[in-house]
Amino acid sequence: MDLEILKIASDTNNCKSIKNYTHFSKLKNPICGDEIQIELIIEKNKITDFGYQGKSCIYCNASANLVTKNFKSKSRGKIKTFLKLLDQFNDKENILFPNEWKDFKKVFDKKNFSRKECLTLPIKALKKII
Repeated sequence: MDLEILKIASDTNNCKSIKNYTHFSKLKNPICGDEIQIELIIEKNKITDFGYQGKSCIYCNASANLVTKNFKSKSRGKIKTFLKLLDQFNDKENILFPNEWKDFKKVFDKKNFSRKECLTLPIKALKKII
């Protein structure tokens, strides 16, 4: 296992419940059983608070942590642009992330493609809201 993924997943600052959330999504991965729940507060088209909880593997936790850290104070439009970029995730070549999203290079790497369903579960939960 990549130590960088372990390091990202161990940051649990955003692993929390949000009181008075405005948006909520919960998904379960039918393949492995990972579960993720995200809660957001969206005000004036921007995410002002973002928390997640779940029973999931290290890959899903790392992805959820990156999403919550990087999407706070971002507009829905900016997030939708990023989500389209992730559609390119495959096992042939790495995604060329803009500098703004460089942290995602550490997780969404072709060497981790076999864990795609785990990595994209928080993204799919967010897509239901955005």
